[in-house]
Amino acid sequence: MSITFSAERLWNSLMEMARVGARPDGGVDRLALTEADGAARALLRDWAEAAGCTLAVDGLGSMVLTYPGADPSLPAVAVGSHLDSVPTGGKFDGAYGVLIGLEIVRALHAAGKHTRAPICIVNWTNEEGARFAPPMAASEAAMGFTDAAAVLATPDRFGTTTYGAALDAAGWRGTRDPAEARRFAAYFEAHIEQGPVLEREGIPLGIVTHGFGVNYCTITVQGQDGHIGSRMDDRRDALVGAAEVILTLESIAHGTAGRGLASATRLALEPDARGNIPSVVRLVASLRNIEQDGLDAMKATLAAACQEITNRRGMPISIDYVSGYPSVRFDAVLLDRLRRAAEAAGLRHRDLPTPIGHDALHLGRVVPSAMLFIPCHGGLSHNPAESITPEWSAAGLAALGPAVIETAGGLA
Repeated sequence: MSITFSAERLWNSLMEMARVGARPDGGVDRLALTEADGAARALLRDWAEAAGCTLAVDGLGSMVLTYPGADPSLPAVAVGSHLDSVPTGGKFDGAYGVLIGLEIVRALHAAGKHTRAPICIVNWTNEEGARFAPPMAASEAAMGFTDAAAVLATPDRFGTTTYGAALDAAGWRGTRDPAEARRFAAYFEAHIEQGPVLEREGIPLGIVTHGFGVNYCTITVQGQDGHIGSRMDDRRDALVGAAEVILTLESIAHGTAGRGLASATRLALEPDARGNIPSVVRLVASLRNIEQDGLDAMKATLAAACQEITNRRGMPISIDYVSGYPSVRFDAVLLDRLRRAAEAAGLRHRDLPTPIGHDALHLGRVVPSAMLFIPCHGGLSHNPAESITPEWSAAGLAALGPAVIETAGGLA
């Protein structure tokens, strides 16, 4: 007996979830561990429990909803992503990957069937990092790459609370050990591409072979405070030095033949005054590369360029790498299952990497993992105008559903 997945039910769930934290412009605002995020979690809980799942919440707030398998001794196959958003988020980023897992379970439950191994739906806490930096901290800690206590102590971007305090206030601190996620037999994550390739090429499915390595850093340029009326030759303007660093980041990325990316995203000036030349500028930046060797080379080039600016301008520049993760290759067996499922459904697909971070990049370092992309219009994401078609949503379900059931040992 085969399982019939309902693309319509998945679409309707996406639309209903989008009403939680809805913005007037059509987007969503569900910052992690806010009231809106809590409402989204409660809705997912209610839907999943109605489909035969039991809920466990770990000590970092991540939700694990388990649909039992015929053999409870087998490790579970997990499907997940996140329900939190950026302040000006869209309807599909993250939510698609959680609710597609829900639809797989709903289809099994409606048919009165189980796979041999359990299937888990996972909603990772604070994937976006929009409220508590860095992003993906809950999955990173679950996989053992950062300390859970440090995550709980993380202050929010407004300086008003901590991750742990917000978790308690929201009522979503659980007792499950986050490290239990390392026992998953496999992990699947479906996501909108957040890029233009699939739509541009008219291909409904992307098989994500690997993720870029990423390093986030704070770069500090130290100059000398002074009056804006001082002679140009006598200045050590830290903002001018920082401008050179920003242009250097762009140049480094362009020099990778399309294999690397670099961005400066935030600037802080001291003193931040109309009449003063800045004496200290701190900028937040990220470096990304398709290969770890390439990422290491970008970091070395940045260090050399900053030293040259220091020597020429007399401004000490420091680079402090605060977080990141290595380039990750996804599991070949799981990727092949996605390809075969796509072909069985008559759906075109292509391989591609992801330059954008997802929880699967941390899971993939420990647990056999795979990612599947569907297109989004114009590649636009983290924007209220983010959109997909019901047909693209259905294509992802047609490929992911059979692959997950096969990985869970098939129907019992």
